[in-house]
Amino acid sequence: MKRILTAALLLAVMATSAMAHDTWVETNTGIVRTGDAIYVDLKLGNHGNEHRDFKMASKANPADGTWDVIAPDGTKFDLTSVAVDLGYAPKEGFWNAKYVADGAGLYTVSHTRDSIVNHGHPVRSVKSGKTFFIVSDSLAQVPSDLTGFDKPLGHDLELVPTENPVAPLGPGKPIAVKLMFHGKPLKDTVVSFIPRRETLKEGFDETYERKTNDQGEASFTPKSGDQFLVVAHVEQPEANGDGYDATKYSATLLVIVPERCPCCGE
Repeated sequence: MKRILTAALLLAVMATSAMAHDTWVETNTGIVRTGDAIYVDLKLGNHGNEHRDFKMASKANPADGTWDVIAPDGTKFDLTSVAVDLGYAPKEGFWNAKYVADGAGLYTVSHTRDSIVNHGHPVRSVKSGKTFFIVSDSLAQVPSDLTGFDKPLGHDLELVPTENPVAPLGPGKPIAVKLMFHGKPLKDTVVSFIPRRETLKEGFDETYERKTNDQGEASFTPKSGDQFLVVAHVEQPEANGDGYDATKYSATLLVIVPERCPCCGE
């Protein structure tokens, strides 16, 4: 009986930790010169502290979903085809891909995954992640009028920037997003703006979290530069699910906030 209880407790812990995992995509920089390489990571985190941190746990498999760079003209490049495993063990580390852009503009990195997981009961897990970077002919004159960042990609749950998430950006300039669920704005939902170097307080953190308004919008204004992981979650019971009894959605957006705006230097 003691062994059975121990096994049951272990399964419960596994279920809690497994469902806390989110994926995100992360670049080494937000701006790169035309013809230079940018390096893109695919990461899987445990999102402890109620799904709100950068701590990594286990490792995503790129083959389980999509992982693309989308050029300004809409052309897609499959990063899985050039990805290398930077983990020592199968469930450690993360994946990294190299991409060289030969044209200037605003680029999107997109990741999606849709799978059934079972740790005590079957759950559909739908994940999406995005980040953006600018390719500029001159690092001294980075354009501030690039468009396309506010175009939804059609993810089931998606964080869509309403202000350019790369430039102009810096302390005092807002990270602004619209949360879309099945193509429609989702109101009254928590969006977390997680700095890599801070720990959010328990429960709702008024400093780093917002609830979306009636238009699905939320924003946060950073006071200093850092990497910010913007995260939202939605869970739905599925009375008629095809082999699962609930669906858990997660959407992430990685934003690199520089110490000074790359366009004006302020």
